[in-house]
Amino acid sequence: MNLTPTEMERLWIFTAAEFARRHKSRGIRLSHPEAVALIADEMLLAARAGMAYEAIVDMAGRLLTTDDVMPGVAAMIELVSVEADFEEGTKMVIVFRPVGPGEKPVEEHLVAGEIITPDEEIEVNAGRRKVTVEVVNTGDRDIQVRSHAHFFETNRALEFDRAAAFGMRLDVPSGQGVRFEPGLRKSVELVEIGGAGLVHGQAGLVNGTVRTEDSRQAALALARAQNYRGA
Repeated sequence: MNLTPTEMERLWIFTAAEFARRHKSRGIRLSHPEAVALIADEMLLAARAGMAYEAIVDMAGRLLTTDDVMPGVAAMIELVSVEADFEEGTKMVIVFRPVGPGEKPVEEHLVAGEIITPDEEIEVNAGRRKVTVEVVNTGDRDIQVRSHAHFFETNRALEFDRAAAFGMRLDVPSGQGVRFEPGLRKSVELVEIGGAGLVHGQAGLVNGTVRTEDSRQAALALARAQNYRGA
């Protein structure tokens, strides 16, 4: 039996929908992919059976309620769209907000994927050794340094005390960074790299531990040989 990619996708949807139906029949609340699969499967089946477009959309919006899905799932499903087979050809069928309100009270404050933190302020990198360095970009274009880059190994056109920056990174929240414009002096705070203190890749100046004096001296010698400013 040779199946096209579209036919294979239809079988995947059907399999996932059957899995969801089994859970639903046993009173198990559905996850996001299970709920989407069940709705999509019913929409595709209805179109194949000759149901009108408007009727399919209305039916799909009545299949599940918040009683049937796990907390937060209803808010995650903004729409379900399928390319369905009608007698006159294929059409895209879309139902918006398909999971309606149920009879049980919904904990509205629950948001799927939300990070819940304490009310008090959180200090970034608390308890770690820190140092402040003055940095000048001697190049002719902006240089962006991200939060977890080993600052010692940043662009060789940045001039600063490389020895003081060994084993350090920017003291900023994860994912943030600092931009250094050509010719401007900027003061930045660095914080000690955590974990096992192993640095690999980057500019290839370390490729190992930043916890020993031998590794520091070896990296400084290599940086000087490769004309890193401030080394």
